[in-house]
Amino acid sequence: MSEEVLIVADHPVEGSSPKGGAISIWTLNRPDKLNALNSDSHIAIKEQCLRVESDDNIRCVVIRGAPPQIPEEGGKQKPPAFAAGADISEFLEKGSDDVRPFFEDNAWEAVWNLSKPTIAMVDGFALGGGTELALSCDIRIASDRSTFGQPEINLGLIPGGGGTQRLCRLIGYGKTMEIVLTGGMVSSDEALSSGIVNRIVPFRELEEVTMNLAVEISRKSPYTIRVAKRAVRGALDLPFSEGILMERSEFVALFDTEDKEIGVSSFLNRTDANWLGR
Repeated sequence: MSEEVLIVADHPVEGSSPKGGAISIWTLNRPDKLNALNSDSHIAIKEQCLRVESDDNIRCVVIRGAPPQIPEEGGKQKPPAFAAGADISEFLEKGSDDVRPFFEDNAWEAVWNLSKPTIAMVDGFALGGGTELALSCDIRIASDRSTFGQPEINLGLIPGGGGTQRLCRLIGYGKTMEIVLTGGMVSSDEALSSGIVNRIVPFRELEEVTMNLAVEISRKSPYTIRVAKRAVRGALDLPFSEGILMERSEFVALFDTEDKEIGVSSFLNRTDANWLGR
């Protein structure tokens, strides 16, 4: 790759059990392009998804955008961005046969399919593919200066990274149609009220709030966390009656795990649970 488009840092979680738990922080690193996602970004994210999935120590993933660089004297300061869409220059003179392989094996689905919890820490613009990357995460925490949108319609396109599907399931048909058909911007307040984000916080508090949430999740039983995520995801794919049966099956099976016994005993004895992850 010609540039380090994704900076990865694994931060240890104090008090995690089994010991060695860590939060993997991925920073989209193209601040001069408002962290727009290019083909190298997708490759890097997919590689990290494979690494995280195979590393039992990683308990949670946080995805963020690199902050804008300080401009040279006389230069204009760029705004903050999570990811301001795709790198449109890569769309020039491309036909369907050119782009289909890329979109059939993309970073959005790689993040979506992780069994570990994922949090999008959004500060500034999250547009197009950037909104879709945030939607691919389980939880979205945004600063009060963030802006969302699916402006693909202005390019003669539609969202291609799951935006039409995940938005519709998250905020409903009518609001999704408005966002997709107008290509307009959605403020942080509107994103919160419509359900795009879980919460908004002052931008100076964004990192602290997000990391506190990631730490809280990372201190739970990693095995039970995976089961919980799988059960909630089932609500998106299964008819209601089948989802209830699936949840019941997952719940009952947990009674055969060591972590259930640890959790119940710790609750009754008013002690901290030391999970085994099984």
